Amino acid sequence: QVQLAESGGGSVRAGGSLTLSCAASEHTFSTKCMAWFRQAPGKEREGVATIGTSGLGTGLTYYADSVKGRFTVSQDNAKNTLYLQMNNLKPEDTAMYYCAASSNHYCGVVQYLFDMWGQGTQVTVSA
Repeated sequence: QVQLAESGGGSVRAGGSLTLSCAASEHTFSTKCMAWFRQAPGKEREGVATIGTSGLGTGLTYYADSVKGRFTVSQDNAKNTLYLQMNNLKPEDTAMYYCAASSNHYCGVVQYLFDMWGQGTQVTVSA
């Protein structure tokens, strides 16, 4: 089974940048969509961004309103790696960030469609 491993989290000040990576243990042709979710303490997990990885949806992206214009999701197929470039970070971006993979063509932030999840990487933004 494909495993996902996030890295790149850390502590930064507001206005700073981080790039998260999500390495897949192997390429899987069944994966149609990759996503980043996050969960802040005491809050429900929420979708941050998605990117289509197969077929007509390849490269199409979606961003939550709260991160639009500041975060960029991308993928490197040769490295089986998903990225999340985060700029102009705010304290409210503090959360555990998870990457996830789905075999469903619908590439929205519907959590139950994602059947592979990483362990998460912590992002902390101080004021």
